[in-house]
Amino acid sequence: MGYTGFKDLIAYKKGFRQAMNIYELSKIFPKDEKYSLTDQIRRSSRSVCANLAEAYRKRDYPKHFHLKMTDCLGENDETSFWLDIAKECNYISQEAYGEHTKENEEVGKLLTYMINNPGKFGVKA
Repeated sequence: MGYTGFKDLIAYKKGFRQAMNIYELSKIFPKDEKYSLTDQIRRSSRSVCANLAEAYRKRDYPKHFHLKMTDCLGENDETSFWLDIAKECNYISQEAYGEHTKENEEVGKLLTYMINNPGKFGVKA
């Protein structure tokens, strides 16, 4: 049986897709948002998977796993906040907002499942 790493996790795959979709979406933001909204939403969406990779590597240490997974959720929620700002500033359409928010919520549910079921992801008891 081969190595099953964090990249094989559904949460990682969907989180990575979300980060790439956010990157594409943020290309349309105004230039004056480059160092605020654009950088922030890109950073938070990317941090979901970065923290997930760290959490997965720390499965031998349940408290560390839990901490990094809650960091994942925090970054995912921050991404949701930035989507709200983008919509309210009329940088994105209601349709785009709905699509990205749905994707964000789906990632959040997967992360929550991992937190609530750590043993299924190899976390030591």
